[in-house]
Parts: sequence; C-alpha cells; structure tokens
Amino acid sequence: MGRKAAVTRKTKETQIELTIDLDGRGITEISTGVGFFDHMLDGFARHGLFDLSVKVKGDLEVDDHHTVEDIGIALGQAFAAALGDKRGITRYGSAILPMDEALILTAVDLSGRCCPVIDLQIPTQKVGTFDTELVEEFWLGFCRAAACNLHIKQLAGSNAHHIIEGAFKSAARSLRQAVALDPRAEGQIPSTKGVL
Repeated sequence: MGRKAAVTRKTKETQIELTIDLDGRGITEISTGVGFFDHMLDGFARHGLFDLSVKVKGDLEVDDHHTVEDIGIALGQAFAAALGDKRGITRYGSAILPMDEALILTAVDLSGRCCPVIDLQIPTQKVGTFDTELVEEFWLGFCRAAACNLHIKQLAGSNAHHIIEGAFKSAARSLRQAVALDPRAEGQIPSTKGVL
C-alpha cells in the first residue's frame, strides 16, 4: 500500500498531474516546461527518496510564476494526503547541506500549521531563464498546502545555482527525516494534543 498520493490541479493558468510515494527510492518523471526547475525537483526527490511524477501544462508564455507556485501547492497537497493523520511519523527533520561554497540549513515540523521562513540571499535575478524569486514562491505554496513549518537559512554561498540547489536538497533531507516512521512511536500521533 505505502504512503502515496495523486493530485490533479487544474486552473486557467496550469494543469498539473502529480504523484508521490513517500517510501520510494527517488525515482522521478518530471516535465514542467521549466528546465532549471525540473532539475531542482529531480534533486529534491532523489535526496528525499520520494518517487515523484510531475506533468504540467502551464502558461509559460506569460512567465514561469504560475507553474512554479502551483507545483508547490500540488506537492504540498500530495504530502498532506500521503501522510494522512501522521500517525507514527518522526514529525521533525533538519539538515545542513554543503553545495560547493554554499551551505544551507533547513528544519521542518509537520505540525499542521504553516510558518515558512525563507532566508536566502540569492545574488542574481535569474539562473538561466529561471526567475530566482520563484524559489520563495514555491516553498510558500508548499508550506501552505502541506501545513508545515519550514525554515530555510543560507549560512554561506555566492553562486545562485548552488544556493538554490542546496536549499532544495537540504529541504528534501529534512522532509525525509520528518516523514520517516519511528518504530518506537508504535503508531502514536507525535503531539501532546493528540492530533496534528
């Protein structure tokens, strides 16, 4: 059975078909129409060991904004659906990841609340044709839909590609820890409230 989810999101701006298996091996099939972003999602899935399929038709003739933001929303919805009531999960995860000169710290709490704190100093407005301001839009959409707290903090770095890639990989590693089933939890919900 596994912890899997499929999300379809259709708006006037995007059509998204997304599937995820939280207990996968990092197998990907990604086609967003935004090359650099495909690369980021591939790294995210591989470092999180999430099997991820993303197929998108977006209004790229306008720009990449709607596509990137809506994928964040769809991915967050998929995480929430795959986790269900979050019984038995570790809940928290963190990572400090070096990507050449860049060093990125991430921490996540699958709390049922949304509090994204994105602290990246990306030195360029674009990586190739990709607008670097969309990194924050993606994570905001993800956190709102997944109902999680996520901190992404740049500790070092001067290359925009390395900073962004480090953020995606570090977040994946944090989420991989947080969604992991804790054998000592014996199926309990990891909250004093009894619900997440």
